[in-house]
Amino acid sequence: MPQPDRTSRYFGLPTITVPAGDGEPPHVLGAPRVAPRGATKGTYEIRAGDRLDLLGQVATGDSTRWWVLADANPFADATELERPGLTIDLPDG
Repeated sequence: MPQPDRTSRYFGLPTITVPAGDGEPPHVLGAPRVAPRGATKGTYEIRAGDRLDLLGQVATGDSTRWWVLADANPFADATELERPGLTIDLPDG
């Protein structure tokens, strides 16, 4: 498994090797990631047209780091963060 990009939430995490069936080579996967909730610097109410990449840009200065918002607001589906009217926590950092 190639190392993820430095801005990825998976960068630097260990890998695990999972045996494959039927004589196939084993699969190398990223180890499960547990994200603790970090400190917040306020809240933001989602408006119509808000997108994860745009929210990531405003919150972190980097549109590819939208996952920092997802870590601060754990939903099963990160696209819930785009629902107008929802108030989300803004991560501190």
